Amino acid sequence: MTNRSGTLYTGVSSDLTRRVYEHANGVTGGFTSRYRIGRLVYFEQTEDIRAAITREKQIKGWVRAKKLALVRQMNPTWKDLTEDWNR
Repeated sequence: MTNRSGTLYTGVSSDLTRRVYEHANGVTGGFTSRYRIGRLVYFEQTEDIRAAITREKQIKGWVRAKKLALVRQMNPTWKDLTEDWNR
């Protein structure tokens, strides 16, 4: 997820729709509220929570340039992927 200035946030959730709503509406507090992180620009899905946590830690360990390249690969215009969701 990101904000207007391009600050990046990586997280894991068993309910992406709910979690995006919480971040976009400042429900969670902390980093995402402080930096107004509210746009989903990249996500991956898996049925294995352990694999998801491992992947989250992997991405969090990357340098910013590698994270940006990952987003650009799937979403070159940085469109908010929730725009088409029924909120």
